[in-house]
Amino acid sequence: MLNFTEEKSLDAVTVDTNGDAVNIEGYKRVGIQLQCASHVSGNGVFTFEGTIDGTNWVALNMIIDNVANATANNPTRVASKTLNTNTTILVWLDEFLALKAIRVVVDVTTDGAYSATVLASE
Repeated sequence: MLNFTEEKSLDAVTVDTNGDAVNIEGYKRVGIQLQCASHVSGNGVFTFEGTIDGTNWVALNMIIDNVANATANNPTRVASKTLNTNTTILVWLDEFLALKAIRVVVDVTTDGAYSATVLASE
């Protein structure tokens, strides 16, 4: 049976927020669902941070984006994702990242409720 964990880092926040840390230690596959709701104008910019020691957080600039590209061997990596409509998207961490925890950070401009859910599995 596959071992997994699902936790919210951000839950319908409406202001700039450093999300809760999500322990991913020992997991190989990590997906992140980002959501914007109650949007009228502006946007929310999601960024991602990781830690090895649980104290010092470092920006992750290699998030795998859910976009089509010319060759499946070269995933598109991004440092941030901007949502400016009521929508839900997915991004992933590369399997080679060995981290203790990650957190999602959002910078909110104007309005909207922003959420981030992390799913990690073996």
